[in-house]
Amino acid sequence: MFCPKPHPPLALLAAATGCLLLASTPGRAETLYKLDTQCSLRQGRAVPCTVEATNEPGATVYRHRIGKVTELIRITDNPVRILLWNPGTKEWQNVSSAGARFSTNTVCFNARDLCVVNPNYLNSVREEWSESLSGRDLVKLHFAADGRVNASCYDDGCGVDLK
Repeated sequence: MFCPKPHPPLALLAAATGCLLLASTPGRAETLYKLDTQCSLRQGRAVPCTVEATNEPGATVYRHRIGKVTELIRITDNPVRILLWNPGTKEWQNVSSAGARFSTNTVCFNARDLCVVNPNYLNSVREEWSESLSGRDLVKLHFAADGRVNASCYDDGCGVDLK
């Protein structure tokens, strides 16, 4: 598997996905891993969940099973986008934000609508990006309506109003 090293603010995407670009198997899905961890929904408390990562042509889909709820995150390779499945409309929708807090080993989407604890991977991101992330705890990305990253921030800078 080839995993290119992203620009430091985009390391968050790597933390959320395990890797920005994953080797594809044309025409079929392939399970990459299953992780038993903790997740939370809509700023609730963390509860046991299972995350299953599946490689599809041009994207990786992360199925979060949290009790009776299943949340799907899809991360496309080219262009890089993070999308959330809306079961009501049966469509993928762009997320508005993604963030990683290293002190809690948590990656969150759409503020804290969906959060996942992944200590092993965030520790590896911190090690790989030790110089860029030295002394940093929080990294956030904000996405435009078209799904492209239009702002990134670290720590106290994330309190700035983007409007």
